[in-house]
Amino acid sequence: MVRLPEEIRPVLDSGIPAVMVTCSADGIPNVTVISQVYYVDETHAALSFQFFSKTIRNVRENPRAYVNVPDMGGHATWVLHLEFQHSETEGPVFEAMDMQIEAIASTTGMSGIFKLRAADIYRVVSVDKVPYAEWTAP
Repeated sequence: MVRLPEEIRPVLDSGIPAVMVTCSADGIPNVTVISQVYYVDETHAALSFQFFSKTIRNVRENPRAYVNVPDMGGHATWVLHLEFQHSETEGPVFEAMDMQIEAIASTTGMSGIFKLRAADIYRVVSVDKVPYAEWTAP
């Protein structure tokens, strides 16, 4: 069983958007930016479902997804391979994510525009920390 490492917790709490990749049952990829990846427990993460009808359709057809979470302080990116399990529209995970979405929205001048429709719960299939390549001037 794959577990999220403790060092990923502050990265997920940073408020920096992540990139999510899904694929339809027909093999057509979709890439989108998501507001939030939330630590549920060692083996699960929740993704904010706000307005991504194509992404949600893909996940319902093919429950696998990849999420790229930037780790600015760690000079790396975390790549999570996830498998959709269920959606929550109430309860502690949903409430915590809803509060964070509103906090993100208010700091960006988008208060009242972002609306969490569901907290989509995913099982972690794999997790990798990929260091950024060092940049060197030409």
